[in-house]
Amino acid sequence: MVNLSGIKVMVIDDSNTIRRSAEIFLAQAGCQVVLAEDGFDALAKIADHAPDLIFVDIMMPRLDGYQTCALIKKNPRLKATPVIMLSSKDGLFDRARGRLAGSDEYLTKPFTKESLLRSVANYTNGRPASTND
Repeated sequence: MVNLSGIKVMVIDDSNTIRRSAEIFLAQAGCQVVLAEDGFDALAKIADHAPDLIFVDIMMPRLDGYQTCALIKKNPRLKATPVIMLSSKDGLFDRARGRLAGSDEYLTKPFTKESLLRSVANYTNGRPASTND
C-alpha cells in the first residue's frame, strides 16, 4: 500500500458519502484529511490548514468547483497547490473548463481508492510539501 504519511489533503464535496469515502481511503494511506462541504467552507479552512493537495467537486451549491478552483489558484500562497476536480461527468467540455479554472487533474466519480491515492502520490511525490512561511 502507498504510504502518504503526513500529506495534508483537503476534500471539498457537498456529498457526505464522497467526503467520508475519500477520508477513509486517504487516512488509511496516512494522509491528514481536511473536509469541507462547499467552496465557502473550504476557503474558510484553507488558510488554517494549508493543504498539500485539494480535491474539489464540480457540482456544489453556492460556489461550484470551477469557481472554488479559480479562487484558490488566484491566491499567490495557494496557486502552487495541486487542485484535482471531482466530477460524475466525464466530458471533454468539463475537463477543458476545469483546466481553464486552473485544475491540475480531473478525477471521475465514483473514484477508486487506487485512483485517489495515485493522484495524491503523483502530485506530492509521496512527500508533504515544504512550508515556506
